Amino acid sequence: MKMKLKKREVKRRNGIQWTPWSQLEDLDFADDLALLSHSHQQMQEKTELLNTVSTQLGLNVNRSKTRIMKANTKNNNPITLNGDPLVETDSYTYLGSTINKNGGTEEDVKARIQKARVAFIMLRKIWRAKQIKTNIKLRIFNSNVKAVLLYGSETWRSTQKTLKRIQTFINKCLRRILHLKWTDKISNTTLWKMTKQLPIENEIKKRNGGG
Repeated sequence: MKMKLKKREVKRRNGIQWTPWSQLEDLDFADDLALLSHSHQQMQEKTELLNTVSTQLGLNVNRSKTRIMKANTKNNNPITLNGDPLVETDSYTYLGSTINKNGGTEEDVKARIQKARVAFIMLRKIWRAKQIKTNIKLRIFNSNVKAVLLYGSETWRSTQKTLKRIQTFINKCLRRILHLKWTDKISNTTLWKMTKQLPIENEIKKRNGGG
């Protein structure tokens, strides 16, 4: 189906500008397909094309699972499938990451922190265990909590607000692992050195291949 769609799109580009010389027509997520267009008319045409090609191949577009998300547009006209309007949404979650019409970073960060918090609480017996060495606890933290927290961070628009929120959560976790009380005054730099952690800003840059 992908090849048939591409052949039909060659004559007329209906995607979004990706580079000065190319357009991005769609994104493929496993068995899901996200169509991209700059205008309502183009999106309607692509939706109709998808439906036509699917029918030719004996497939059906699942209307109940199909959503439309608009960004930076005042056009309120619906996109239709076989004459019926498709449901519009302001956000959706795919593979654990939240995407919305504004980018979705803040919502995604909130969701990741909550999931990481749950993971941290579930491992509270390990953090309290005196027979487990601190370096082992930190390895468990990195693999079972931090990995959950930073999942999808490569796509985040990292602002100082989001970085501070993530760093605050990590620092609290590290202090609990080290059994530090709130009255124990140590700098963040010292805390990171004791736990062999990078500042979260550097950590995300490293994941993006920038460090």
